[in-house]
Amino acid sequence: MPAASPSTEASQDEIELVKAHVTQLLEQFPPADTDSAEFWGAQYDLGLAWVHFPVGLGGLGVSPSLGEYVATTLRAGGAPFGFARNPIGIGMGAPTLLTHGSRELAVRLLRPMFTCEQIWCQLFSEPNAGSDVASLATRAERDGDEWIINGQKVWTTLAHVSSWGMLIARSEPTVPKHAGMTYFVFDMHSPGVEVRPLRQITGEAEFNEVYFDNVRIPDSQRLGDVGKGWSVAITTLMNERVSIGGNVAPRGSGPIGEAVKLWNNSFHKTPAHRDELLRLWVDTEVNRLTNIRAAQGRTVGNPGPEGSVAKLAYAELNKDVYSFCMNLLGAAGLEYSSYEMIRPEMTGVGSERGERGVGKMFLRSRANSIEGGTSEIMRNILGERVLGLPGEPRSDKDLPWNQIPKN
Repeated sequence: MPAASPSTEASQDEIELVKAHVTQLLEQFPPADTDSAEFWGAQYDLGLAWVHFPVGLGGLGVSPSLGEYVATTLRAGGAPFGFARNPIGIGMGAPTLLTHGSRELAVRLLRPMFTCEQIWCQLFSEPNAGSDVASLATRAERDGDEWIINGQKVWTTLAHVSSWGMLIARSEPTVPKHAGMTYFVFDMHSPGVEVRPLRQITGEAEFNEVYFDNVRIPDSQRLGDVGKGWSVAITTLMNERVSIGGNVAPRGSGPIGEAVKLWNNSFHKTPAHRDELLRLWVDTEVNRLTNIRAAQGRTVGNPGPEGSVAKLAYAELNKDVYSFCMNLLGAAGLEYSSYEMIRPEMTGVGSERGERGVGKMFLRSRANSIEGGTSEIMRNILGERVLGLPGEPRSDKDLPWNQIPKN
């Protein structure tokens, strides 16, 4: 596959700098002969982890539009893909650390995050919070230079293999819910942290419950000001939606590539199947090109509502494509290899291929419209922030959190 051309949004000097560093990386660390962690470490040191990050923190301080050129060129050169191993850290933790953390904390955590030596997870959702993250109840109480955390989180992806977590907790219950939260990064192996598996429809336990029993977090690991955790959380959430729905895969790859393979090998295909496959292929390509345009137009900083639009399109399209695959398989689609409870080390997006993998991904894709913000929430964001429609009534917006009726 040919490498993509660098974006015209970048200056010529930036393009030449990135090209030179990519060439140096592939020549000095041939992917076929280099351990993955060593390759990712060299990529980070050359500023090719997040090209728009500052020099010394995995970047070169250039236009973020050049990130797609780097990813495509390295993929064509056979380089390992670390994002699949540590999507929450690389896609969400890194920009949050850069935006709201100290340089000391960024220097300490970014490189092992990118090399996947330290996996990250996100701890926002709670059993009684639903889609309204701001109604969370996990408490953070100040004790000198430390914070004591008590509470429960749920649907925490890869918590069982994570070294670090991103946590938002309620530090002040007597103010409105969006104003009384504080954000932390913390060691998942801290005393008092308990991780319990949540078995999914696939049979796996990719998600978890996490309990906090007097867990102590140093104040030096707080991101943002006390009580201002919501603004930090927004940074994480916006980057989460881009990392889920905004990545640009090669043309014809991913779920739609699986659908085309099944079509070519199927004995049950009909003209109606052909028409549906063509529609799905066109929709996938439109989504891919839209994501390329959004990435090239993105400026340094954190993404806006375009990430929510991409996430919505990705979630609904994924479900449609795998539903088509199952229909094409017919009765064979009902077979499933095993419901053995496994605690995987990667998210379900990188599943096995072939007909058994399609069955698994059909089940796993149901989560796409829930995780990272439901499709209903994404539509609200699209309506309010892109189309300018009136927001839904929020009667509890200005009430102190401890006066809001709880379920």
